[in-house]
Amino acid sequence: MEDNFLLAIFALLAASVALVPLAKWAGLSTIVGYLAAGILIGPYGLGLISDSETIRRIADFGIVMMLFLIGLELHPVELWRMRNQVLGLGLTQMLGTAAILTGLTIALGFPFQEALIVGLALAMSSTAIAMQSVAQRSITKTDTGRASLAVLLVQDVAVIPVLALIPVLALLSGSPVEMLTEGAVEAAEEVAGPRGWVFAAYIVGGFAAAMLGGRFVIRPLMQFVAHTNVREAFTALALLLVVGASMVAEYLGLSAALGAFLGGVLLADSEYRHELESNLEPLKGLLLGLFFITVGTSIAFSVLIENPVTVLTFVVALVGIKMGVIYGLATFFRMHVADRLLLAVLLSQAGEFAFVVLQFARSAGRFTGDQFEMLTVVVALSMATTPLLIFLFDRLWAPRLHARDGAKSADSDNIEAKHQVIVLGYGRFGQIVTRMLRAQGFEMTLIDDDPAQIELVRRFGVKVFYGDGSRLEILRAAGAANARMIVIAVAGSERILAIAELIRRHFPHVVIAARAVDRNHAHDLMALGVEVFERETFRSAIRLGEQALIALGHDEAKARRLAEAFERHDLRMLEESYAVRHDQDAYIGFVRRSTEMLDAVMRADRLSRESEAEEAAREAGDIDKQRKARSD
Repeated sequence: MEDNFLLAIFALLAASVALVPLAKWAGLSTIVGYLAAGILIGPYGLGLISDSETIRRIADFGIVMMLFLIGLELHPVELWRMRNQVLGLGLTQMLGTAAILTGLTIALGFPFQEALIVGLALAMSSTAIAMQSVAQRSITKTDTGRASLAVLLVQDVAVIPVLALIPVLALLSGSPVEMLTEGAVEAAEEVAGPRGWVFAAYIVGGFAAAMLGGRFVIRPLMQFVAHTNVREAFTALALLLVVGASMVAEYLGLSAALGAFLGGVLLADSEYRHELESNLEPLKGLLLGLFFITVGTSIAFSVLIENPVTVLTFVVALVGIKMGVIYGLATFFRMHVADRLLLAVLLSQAGEFAFVVLQFARSAGRFTGDQFEMLTVVVALSMATTPLLIFLFDRLWAPRLHARDGAKSADSDNIEAKHQVIVLGYGRFGQIVTRMLRAQGFEMTLIDDDPAQIELVRRFGVKVFYGDGSRLEILRAAGAANARMIVIAVAGSERILAIAELIRRHFPHVVIAARAVDRNHAHDLMALGVEVFERETFRSAIRLGEQALIALGHDEAKARRLAEAFERHDLRMLEESYAVRHDQDAYIGFVRRSTEMLDAVMRADRLSRESEAEEAAREAGDIDKQRKARSD
C-alpha cells in the first residue's frame, strides 16, 4: 500500500465517507468517525496503511491552518483582554498538570528525567480536538471557548522550551534536586549570555517585521489579487500567508501553529478576512480529518493487549488528573459549573505535540522502543476518549447539572409547558424577538444551551430551559408537535440550517422564523422552505444609514423614504437572485446589474424631488409677485 500513494488516499477517503456520516447519524462527534476510519484501515484493522507518518506530516498542516482561522476571528484587543486567562489559567494548568503527571510516571517505575519529559508532554492537550469541538458547538466566543483557547495558546508556546529541555536532561544525572539546580544554573547562564540576548532580539525583531509586513505588504497584495477576480489566486495567497507565518515562527524558534495563529490575529481586522476564511475552511476540515485518521492508525493494539492494565490505568489517570486540575482552576476563575466540566472534558486528552516531544526524546535516547510505543498508545487512546466524554456530557451530565442549579424551582427545568411559540437561543438576537412577541401576549418556551447565559437571565426573572435545539427529543419535549412557530435564534449558520431541516422533516406544519447570517445563508433557508427569516445585520444597517443621512443634512421624511426604497429593492433582489444562486458568474452579474439599477432609481428619485422642490419654489415666487402687483 505504501508504494501506491493514490490507493492509500483512496482508502482514507472511502473509510471517511463510510464512517464519518454514520457517527454523525448516531449522534456522536465526527471525530469518532475519523478515529474509527483510522482503526479500520490501520495496521490492526484491514492493514491498508501500516505507516501513517507521511500522511500525518500532511495532516499536521490542518492544525496550523485551524489556528490561523482562529486568529482571524480574534481581534488583538480581544487577545489582550484574555491575558489573565492566558497567564492564570493556561500557565498554571501546564505547570500543575505536568507536576502531578511526573509524580505518577515516577510511581510507574520511570527515572526522574524520563518522567519529567512524560509529564510535560502529556500536560499539553490536543488543539485539533478541543478547538474542532468548540467550533462544532459554536461556542468560540463563550467563556468556555475563550478559556480553551487561552490554555492551548500557553501549551503551544511551551512546546519550544520543552524540546529545548530534553538535550539538557540527557546530559544531567543525579537526584532531582541536583539535576534541577544544575539545569537552572545552565539555563540562566544561557539566557544571560550573548546568545540569549541575540535570540530575544530575533523574537522582538521578527514580530515587529511581521506587523509591518502585514500592514504595508500583505494588505496591498491582497487588494491587488482581489481586484484580478481570479479565485484560485486568492486561495493560493491564503495558503501562502499560512505557510509564511508558520515559517517565520519556526525561524524564530517558535512553533508553526503559534506563528499561524499570530498571523491570523494580525489580519483579524482586514476587509478580506471573510474571503480568507471561505477559501481555507474546506482545506482545514479535510486535513484535520486526515489528522484524526492518523491518530486511529497509530493505536498499537498489540501493546494494549500485552499490557492492558498498565495502559488503561495510565489513560484513566491521565484523563482524570487533567480534568481535575482544569475543573479546579475553572472554579477559581468563577466559571459556571457546567462550563467548568465542559472545559475539563474538552482539554482532558493528551495532544498532538506529545507525539513530537516523545519522538524527540526517543531520538535523544531517553526512551526504549517499548516505552515509546506504550506512551504513544496512551496518547492516542486519551484522544479517543474525548468524543465519548463529550457525548456523555451532552446526554447525562449537563442536563443533571442544570437540574441541580434549578432545584429551588421544582419545575423550572422540566419542559412541560407547551406554548404556541418555541424560541431556540436566548442571546441578544433571541431576547429582542422574545420581548416583541411577549408584548403582544404570546406565551413562549425558551431554550438555550449556554448554562452561564441561563443563570444570568434567571436573575432577571426569565425562565429559560437548558437544551440543545438540534436534538429531536428536546424539540418534542418542548411541545414542537403542537406549536405554531419555532424561532431559531441560535448562532452558527450550519447549526441554524441543521435545526431548520430537522423541524421541516419532523414537524412540517410548524412555521419557522429563522435568524439568517447573510444573503447566502438566507438562500439556503429559502431552499428548505423557510419563508420567515431576517438577516441579522440587514435592518440595523439600514436604520444606521437612515440616521447617517439625517446627520448629513437630510430631513427625516426624506431619509426614511430613501431607507424604505433601499429596503424594498434589496428584498426584491434577494428573491430574484435565488434562482441563480448556484451559478457564480450569473449571480455576480445579477448583483452588479441590481446595484446599478438601485443607484439609478435613487438618483432619479433625488432629481425628481429636487425638480419638484424647484417647481414649488417657482410657484411660491409667482404667487408672491401676484400678491405684490395687486397690492400696488
